[in-house]
Formats: sequence, structure tokens, C-alpha cells
Amino acid sequence: MTDAKDISRGVAAMETGGARGWPADAKTAGGHAEQRAEKFFEFRDVSKAFDDHAVLKDVTFSVKRGETCVIMGRSGVGKSVSLKHIMGFMKADSGRIFVDGEDVTDFSEQQFEEVRRKVTMVFQSGALFDSLTVAENIAFPLEKQPGLEDQDIDAYVTKLAKMLEVEEVLDKLPGELSTGMRRAVAMARAFAQNPDAILFDEPTTMVDPIMAAHMGDLILRLKDAFHRTSIVVTHDTHLAKKLADTVVFLQEGRVAFFGPWDDFENSKDPFLHNFRMQDALIPALDVTL
Repeated sequence: MTDAKDISRGVAAMETGGARGWPADAKTAGGHAEQRAEKFFEFRDVSKAFDDHAVLKDVTFSVKRGETCVIMGRSGVGKSVSLKHIMGFMKADSGRIFVDGEDVTDFSEQQFEEVRRKVTMVFQSGALFDSLTVAENIAFPLEKQPGLEDQDIDAYVTKLAKMLEVEEVLDKLPGELSTGMRRAVAMARAFAQNPDAILFDEPTTMVDPIMAAHMGDLILRLKDAFHRTSIVVTHDTHLAKKLADTVVFLQEGRVAFFGPWDDFENSKDPFLHNFRMQDALIPALDVTL
């Protein structure tokens, strides 16, 4: 079996439950440690409007390397739009966006291809390949990595499938799976890409409360194993409490709150308090299933 650094370290991290993950700290060609920005994501006064409707209004926040940031707010306040700006699917009308210390605001589509190698996104739909099996979907990013043999790929697919609890459906097609199961497969495929950061767009939407709690547990498991920089878009305070290092709360397109989860939970702001209380009416199901 090929002694592939990334594969072996990823498998080891999952087997031991440790925090090593993969890859190791980035190195330059000369063998010296790369200087990496403390803030992996940063929005500086970003605004975006569709026709006369302003969706983002001077939005400013940052996400430190290795941190999980949860973007919250009611529907239509620009949560998912923020992720699409990071991925280059939308262009800001004004302001600047930084990814891994680099200003990507004016990047071309070709330049964003490089950004998407280090940052991947788990869509609500899963965005899986309908004609490929679950195993083939997860393996797809690995097949692009040089120096890996079939047995290396099979081993890592198996490990990720077990971690995301989809090992029993590896031979099935996405159309045969439930919504929650498709999202778990999408997460496995996203981590197989070996990204520096991962974006989750409403991971608990359109699933029942029990599956929503389970999806939160799976994301938490990935967070503990790989320590990747993450942004999770959600309106679910139970999920946010489980995952968030920091919270960005958007209200009418503006940042109404940016800070640690404890500060958000204890905020006396009437709107934030009302949001938390309404969401608390939904069963928390915070126990690990």
C-alpha cells in the first residue's frame, strides 16, 4: 500500500479519536513552515443587494484558523449568501473578503478554483453525483490526488463512511437515501477532499428533530477529529450551542451580534432573547444519539 501521508494520518486520527487529523502543518518547497494568517475568513464591510433589496449591509466578522463560527438569523437575512461569496458564486457590491489571509474579492473564476481546493461546502441538497454510488461519491476527491493506490482510497472511504455512519449504504445510489443520509455522505465526500476549511449550509433543515440532533453529533465528531476551520449556517440554536466557538447573528442584513457563544446566550438584547426563546420551544434533543 502506498505510504500516503495524508491518508495514513487521516485514518490514524479517526482510529484513535485524536486531534491530529490531516494534513500536517503546511510546508513550503524549501521545507520551512509557511506563514499562515490567524484569521482564515474575514469579511470587511461587505454589502450585497439584489435589485433594490439589500441582503448584506456592511457585514464585518472574522473566523480564526481552526475555529467553528455559526452564522445565525431568520430566513432571508443573508446567511447562505455569505457562504456563496466565500466560494466565489457571488460577487460583493462593496467591501472586501479574505480567505486564508488572501483578498479574494476580485478573483476570477479560474482563481476561485484554487480557493475551492482548500475550502469546500456541504450544500443543503448534498449535491451528490446521482449516477455514482455512495462509495464512488466519497472516493471522487481522492481519485484526483497523485500517488494513491486503489487500496488507499478504499481504506479511507471505509474509515470516513464508518465515522459518518453510512458504511451500510456504500453500494447504494444517492436517490435511494434519506435527506439526512445524503447529507452525511456529502460530509464524508467533503472531508475526503482534505480541505483546510469547510462550510455547512443549513445542515439540519428539512429533517426531523431526531435526525437534526444526529447531524449535529456527526459534525461535532468531525470537528473534534480534524479541527478544520468551519462556518455553519443555521437558524437552529441547539445546533449552534453544540458547535459554535463564535456566533455571527444577522438581522436585516447587518451583524447584530458577533462574539463567543456564551455572550450570545447571555445577551440581554430583546431581539436576540426573543429568537432564543422561540427556538427553545423546539425540543433540544441535545443528548448524543
